[in-house]
Amino acid sequence: MPETITLFINDCPLTVDDGTSVAAAIALTGNPVTRRSVTGMLRAPLCGMGICQECRVTIDGQPHQLACQTPCAPHMRVLTALCKEPA
Repeated sequence: MPETITLFINDCPLTVDDGTSVAAAIALTGNPVTRRSVTGMLRAPLCGMGICQECRVTIDGQPHQLACQTPCAPHMRVLTALCKEPA
């Protein structure tokens, strides 16, 4: 049986199997949105290979990380375009 880990997506805990990509974890939340385009349109992963760059999110305070190429880690904090910006 695979081990599970818990990470936080937009401050909500999510438990996934070890080895799950951040993009797959985001999809498990029910809303695959990762970022906004420069015109404000909501975007989501497209290629799953890191080529399209549509899956960029902030991971542990580091912006523009590719969610499709990043494996989930325990206690990782992921922020997507759906996260409310701090005031």
